Amino acid sequence: MDIYNVEAAEILAHETLNLPIGEAAPIYEKLLATFPTAAKYWKQYVESYIVTNDEETAKQIFSRCLLTCPHINLWRCYINFIKKVNSKRGSEGLEETKKAFDFMLNYVGNDVASGPVWMEYIAFLKSMPVMTPQEESHRMTTIRKVYQKAILVPTSHVEQLWKDYDNFENSVSRTLAKGLLSEYQPKFNSAKAVYRERKKYIDDIDWSMLAIPSTGSYKEEQQCLAWKRLLTFEKGNPQRIDATAANRRITFTYEQCLMYLYHHPDVWYDYAMWHAKNGSTDSAIKIFQRAVKALPGSEVLKYAFAELEESVGAIQPAKTIYESLIAENASMSSLAHIQFIRFLRRTEGIEAARKYFLEVRKLPSCTYHVYVAYATMSFCLDKDAKVAQNVFEVGLKRFMQEPGYVLEYADFLCRLNDDRNVRALFERALSLLPPEESIEVWKRFSQFEQIYGDLSSMLKVEQRRKEALSRTSEDVVSSLENTLYDVVSRYNYMDLWPCSSKELDYLSRQEWLAKNMFKKADKSVMLTSGGGATLDKGSVGVGANAKLLPQSAKVVRPETSRMVIYDPRQMKGPVVSATSSGYTKEVDEIFKMLSPPLTSFITNLPAIEGPSPDIDIVLSVLLQSTLPTGHDVGKPSAPVPGPATSDLLGPRNQNGSVRRPPKRKAVERQEEEDAAVAAQSRAMPDIFRLRQIQRSRGTGPAQSGSAAMSSGSMFSGEQSANSSS
Repeated sequence: MDIYNVEAAEILAHETLNLPIGEAAPIYEKLLATFPTAAKYWKQYVESYIVTNDEETAKQIFSRCLLTCPHINLWRCYINFIKKVNSKRGSEGLEETKKAFDFMLNYVGNDVASGPVWMEYIAFLKSMPVMTPQEESHRMTTIRKVYQKAILVPTSHVEQLWKDYDNFENSVSRTLAKGLLSEYQPKFNSAKAVYRERKKYIDDIDWSMLAIPSTGSYKEEQQCLAWKRLLTFEKGNPQRIDATAANRRITFTYEQCLMYLYHHPDVWYDYAMWHAKNGSTDSAIKIFQRAVKALPGSEVLKYAFAELEESVGAIQPAKTIYESLIAENASMSSLAHIQFIRFLRRTEGIEAARKYFLEVRKLPSCTYHVYVAYATMSFCLDKDAKVAQNVFEVGLKRFMQEPGYVLEYADFLCRLNDDRNVRALFERALSLLPPEESIEVWKRFSQFEQIYGDLSSMLKVEQRRKEALSRTSEDVVSSLENTLYDVVSRYNYMDLWPCSSKELDYLSRQEWLAKNMFKKADKSVMLTSGGGATLDKGSVGVGANAKLLPQSAKVVRPETSRMVIYDPRQMKGPVVSATSSGYTKEVDEIFKMLSPPLTSFITNLPAIEGPSPDIDIVLSVLLQSTLPTGHDVGKPSAPVPGPATSDLLGPRNQNGSVRRPPKRKAVERQEEEDAAVAAQSRAMPDIFRLRQIQRSRGTGPAQSGSAAMSSGSMFSGEQSANSSS
């Protein structure tokens, strides 16, 4: 069962509205456990308790969701609840409501839809009773400060707030208003301009989307890009406000983004790193703590968290994170062991790392990667080649049949320039490995001899490799023969090749054909020239240089196992209606120029997945071609020259652009010609019947010419002398 099924969640939430709160509460808890940032579900949940006047439970729900769901509708529900609760508490209740407004605007006051909340707060302040002139003066000062904050926020109501502020200042003191309004006019203009720019990014965001794990869908990718564009816009500080206010706005945008991209680790990481970059390491750590709690299965977030802790000198918290990684993946934790060994080497020294390695190597789940990592660390960091070689030797007893381990050990010995032990290692390993698992080892052995050996040893190893691997081939004789491709594999160096790309393709093809000549031919692979499949370079000794092949030599073969038989009935063709075709305007115009039968024919064609032709070029060729008419039937047809390549796009203007044919006149003229041709075709006799009549009358070869003339005149609607007789 998919717990992140959005449609099922929406249906369940809608059905829960009609249930009593006792039955609805467990359903809401289950929904919110899956979608903890779904503000609409939190709002629906808390409103169920507000309706039943269960104020304590409503407060508990608000305390769980407000700080993680900076959604304006949820917060307005909260402020309405606070006003309702404090409506009968007199001056004390008014003060509590004022604190709630301040708390709300501190969190969501930067929302683009927060304009009505600012206006509601100002109206609330104006309605507060005052008893003394001092209280009146304090109230006016408070209202002025709220106005001055509100007009700096780029919201949809910023212009209305500015008009109200203008009226407010002029109602208090015209002299003071002139100076204050002139001071805040540029700031208001900046907020208004930023709102217009901000709205372009906000309009691309789907505010009804639920946070689910990444599916890779197109819509999801577009939403991720939309949020990242908005974040980039806010980080640019287009309003040029002070750093504190700008950071508060960016933080708010990140928090809103996480409501919808809650399961995307890259967003959490970017948020934490933004805090760290701005010098707020404590905030970054808090974000990482929230991230690993939201995504407990994300190992990469935990490594990033441990890295941050270690970078600021918090060794013990970082160690705790590494230990949790190992504990959570006890059966598959080789990577965690390796990273922890490196961490201990960096923070506690060589002895701590060695001690932990000795403990890990006893575990049944320990893989050869741990041995390789510790040996490499000893060699590269501790500069102790003896310890490294001892570790490799101990591991060889356990992982001799692991080709990857053998190759790593061989690389280490090559770095020591110990060619004698390298040869001994290869011989030991190849004597134990089965042929199908020894391909990479033989390949590396051949490469080793090319560098460290002479011509005799190089050819000898190559021949032994062929003999060993021939056991996996059906044609033993062919696999033992030397080919020119073997010479190429021996004499290439890095991205340098002893032949051209074309020759390499040819030799690869011939090598592959030789290996498969006795197998049943596979039509999907045995392609014709120009599309032939090349030999896999990894199977014939080219080896590590395969990534450096010339570009033309990298021929990609299709995956024939996934091919299906094409059946047009499986796909519906494009549906074109008279009112809305679903095509672009250019295609709609072309359909209008076509006759109804041709339009019907095109719309009934099956859909084709693959490259599509340029419609303009195809139609230009068809329109410029001379098609045979009724008058030309029976006459020898002269070859019709096709349009030149330069004329495929039609006539051009003086500036070189394509000149489109006039629309209405051309359409009317085309309709007249179509009508004339249709009338002509209705008068045409059946040629097959004419020939049958001629044969029944015994028309000979000498009369065939007159019969042809007769049919030609009848096509034109005229009676010839021959037919009348």
